Amino acid sequence: MSEGSMAAEALLASRPAVLRIVPPSRWWKLPIQELWAYRELLYFFVWRDIKIRYKQTAIGAAWAVLQPLLTMLIFTLFFGRLAHIPSEGLPYPVFSYSGLLPWMYFAAALQASTNTIVENQRLITKVYFPRLVLPISSVVSGLVDFGISFLMFVVIMAYYRMHPVWAMLWLPAFLVLALLTALGVGLWLSALNAIYRDVRYVLPFMVQFWLFASPVVYPASLMPAKWRWVYALNPMTGVIEGFRWALVGHGAPPIRLLLVSTGVVLAVLISGLAYFQKMETTVADVV
Repeated sequence: MSEGSMAAEALLASRPAVLRIVPPSRWWKLPIQELWAYRELLYFFVWRDIKIRYKQTAIGAAWAVLQPLLTMLIFTLFFGRLAHIPSEGLPYPVFSYSGLLPWMYFAAALQASTNTIVENQRLITKVYFPRLVLPISSVVSGLVDFGISFLMFVVIMAYYRMHPVWAMLWLPAFLVLALLTALGVGLWLSALNAIYRDVRYVLPFMVQFWLFASPVVYPASLMPAKWRWVYALNPMTGVIEGFRWALVGHGAPPIRLLLVSTGVVLAVLISGLAYFQKMETTVADVV
């Protein structure tokens, strides 16, 4: 071997290896292995979100109880006592709080996941990691507040001398459905918010409208039967009705309603993943 070729090989060997990171070319090629490899980072983001939420607060995690509790009292006064909204034979506080449990989780997770890309823009532009970790961590961290709020529901059930029912075995399934709904919509809004900052101003109005378009303060049975499948296009309809049935065992939602809502959730999630994957190639440049 000549001295020239040996010198060339030595020069190539001394150069650092170049690792080129490219996003998946298709939405179905999700970075599952990368997400698993970065699972410790996901845990760090979840723990960070929880600490930031209660940092320098006077009553700490009690906010997770006060917010749905005070909202329940307001709904009970205005919709239960004054407007006489039917509650399907349940005490109206139990009826409204069982709907507020998944709704409060969904609204908080949606707001957190929408802002997560913008809030972490400095990190995104400097360090590589799967961007899906950010909205996923925002949605998962909200489960802590849900758990605390659920304890208050147990107290309310004990006050009205209501006992757990076998339908509660379905509660994890409906909780997963609520999580996927928040994640699917959050993927869309987080990617859009990185490009159009108007999204964060529109979000509060959208959430408020969505609240009254969901069966939180009134039962879905008030909707005429022929239009109920259209009402089920709101993915939170199946989630809230399913939660209420799983918690109190009263008013089982129709299978058709659950199937329509579940189908919409999966469609929103899949399209959200596709759009987020597409925007991931340019989000660091526009954020």
